[in-house]
Amino acid sequence: MCGIIGYTGFEQASPILLEGLSRLEYRGYDSAGLAVQLPARTAEPHPLQVVKTCGRLQALIDKTHRGADLLGSCGIGHTRWATHGIPSVENAHPHVSEDGSIAVVHNGIIENHFELRRELMSEGVPFKSQTDTEVVAHLLAKACREAPGADKTAIIGSALARLRGSYALGILFADEPNTLYAIRRDSPLIVGCVRREGQTISTILASDIPALLPLTKQVYYPEDDHIIKLTLQGISFYSYNPITRTVADITESYGAPVTLELSETAARLGKYRHFMRKEIDEAPKAVKDTVQSGLNDPSNMIFSDESLLSSLQSIRMIACGSAYHACLVGKAALETLCRIPVEVEIASEFRYREPVIPDPRHTLGVLVSQSGETADTIAALRLCKSLGMPTLGIVNMQGSTLAGEADHVFYTQAGPEIAVATTKAYCAQVAALYLLALRLGQAQNRLAEKEQAELLEQLSALPEKMERILETEPDLRRLARKLASTHHLFFIGRGMDHALAMEGSLKLKEVSYIHAEAYAAGELKHGTISLIEEGTPVITLATQPQLLHKTLSNMAEVKARGAYVICFSNAENALREGVLPLSDVADHVVSLPITHPCFSPLAAAVALQLLAYHVSVARSLDPDKPRNLAKSVTVE
Repeated sequence: MCGIIGYTGFEQASPILLEGLSRLEYRGYDSAGLAVQLPARTAEPHPLQVVKTCGRLQALIDKTHRGADLLGSCGIGHTRWATHGIPSVENAHPHVSEDGSIAVVHNGIIENHFELRRELMSEGVPFKSQTDTEVVAHLLAKACREAPGADKTAIIGSALARLRGSYALGILFADEPNTLYAIRRDSPLIVGCVRREGQTISTILASDIPALLPLTKQVYYPEDDHIIKLTLQGISFYSYNPITRTVADITESYGAPVTLELSETAARLGKYRHFMRKEIDEAPKAVKDTVQSGLNDPSNMIFSDESLLSSLQSIRMIACGSAYHACLVGKAALETLCRIPVEVEIASEFRYREPVIPDPRHTLGVLVSQSGETADTIAALRLCKSLGMPTLGIVNMQGSTLAGEADHVFYTQAGPEIAVATTKAYCAQVAALYLLALRLGQAQNRLAEKEQAELLEQLSALPEKMERILETEPDLRRLARKLASTHHLFFIGRGMDHALAMEGSLKLKEVSYIHAEAYAAGELKHGTISLIEEGTPVITLATQPQLLHKTLSNMAEVKARGAYVICFSNAENALREGVLPLSDVADHVVSLPITHPCFSPLAAAVALQLLAYHVSVARSLDPDKPRNLAKSVTVE
């Protein structure tokens, strides 16, 4: 959840660190800080300069005069999202050892920090914060005292052998000039090398790609528990054996760095006011690129394992948040087109129960995550593998933990998604699941060749229809202004539209803070309808023609009780003569382009995203940084 940046080179570190943190603001945070090594020629009582602030990054920028107050060419920076301890300067990172000689930034959770804290306090170590991270700085200092002069990689290995939990750590030692150390376990971390004319001029570490893009596209994705050393000469990797307490140089095993296929401008606003709006515009391209990649790129085709696909008997889809809602849409498509049973699970629930999988070898576990670093989803993946299930990871980030551990991986082609509330990545996930349905239907002979060709044609036409929805923005903006002052709002739908309603409700909640709930329209009479009052907005989704008449009845029910009914539908012109038209039941109709019923939720999602965005703006909020939320949920 937190943002980490580190730099060592020949330029002043602080401005580079601040720029890197600004590119990580989308991850969500409540405080920020820097630690920089003083230049060797500077005589100061404290070996490391540490500055921390609460609130937005701008406070840290102002306090350091854009970094000009902190001299030095090696340092680490951090934006914190509170887990242990309230947002405060004391709890902000970096955390330092008692003598100020070691600084640490951390993303993740140290699960045994309470017992480690008690142990260290019993030895006289004072604590200044409420965080779990501070124990890491003190453990490192203790290891240094117990083995004076020992190599820092061995110090790090011995100290971190005591930790349980997940972490990405950036570590700065005052007595090792121009050197950074890092290590990860179940949390994202990337390291890169900046070269000019064949020579290394700086090395950098970060928790996500956008922070590195201005400096380099040549990166490594470190494996769990490998210690990374970054110097002016380059990057080295080490493994630590806790039994023998020895360190081995494994740099050669990493080979050449990976080249990022991303442009720096992809993480820039350009002409847009907010990233969320920019990324809604990019959703059609994300879907188009994802579909084309699945059809044409041999390295990214969903399953070349024909024998596995043809023998599958069931599917378990597991995800969190919007990815979970994408899976609900995928379930409906797979069951409709392939006639194969599909269950969808919330990752945080699945991982802590004892799931019954009748035939694990023939049950595919599909794990969906934009970042590929979602902690609960990774834990669910490992549970699936331990049960003997084949696994497919659907992710948007190369080099992510999920991509590395799943048996098969499909990369969605959404590109960097900066806004916390997902838009284009959600659309790309749904498109990937549609591709899976078509591929599985082919492998199991559930789809005739002609039917599959027609479905592929309609799927390929979706991006153009999504672009047509963008043209309805003026109408959605007017509707958003009408909804901006409401306190409660409801979404209803049937079948696939219920899954879409859940995502629409979540999107509105995330960026507008309006209480919004989604209900299966057929459940209204079972209690929900008691919540409808005069003027209550009810957004109805009606994209499934076979359920349209039933949905019209539900709209009439809430309208009769005073609801202000808004209907998103592609069926206004498809109603048979003599049937009550939508405009007679709804107070406001948003017309959607007609497509295959299985694909309608993807087209409609863009309209709901635009509505949520404009409600947020109408309420004078920042849709890119919703309160209390973070982009990549790497802790439970």
